[in-house]
Amino acid sequence: MADPDLTPELTRGGQGLTGLVPPEAAQAFSAGDDRMTITLLARARDLHAPGSVAWAALERLTGLVLIHILREVEGTFALERADAVLEAAGAAFPTLAWLELEGPEPEGAGGANGPG
Repeated sequence: MADPDLTPELTRGGQGLTGLVPPEAAQAFSAGDDRMTITLLARARDLHAPGSVAWAALERLTGLVLIHILREVEGTFALERADAVLEAAGAAFPTLAWLELEGPEPEGAGGANGPG
């Protein structure tokens, strides 16, 4: 039986990440609070079965943030764990830009036409 976590959304460029990355983690990353970002991503990751695509996507993001704050060894190990799962599933490889894409819309922003 196929892993129920291998949804088309997660395997086609990451469009299915809505709800996977906690908005608070994206907000913390945007604010420069990398330690809080790591904590929130790890908590979200732990809600998924180890070895699942969702787990691997969040593990990879955690690893990237660890590398970003110069904890290269921990970050590299996280990437190795995550990338093996993502590659086997044919899933997209998250980047730090995914944290920025998942971030909340600025206050007062009303889409393409501005506020209101």
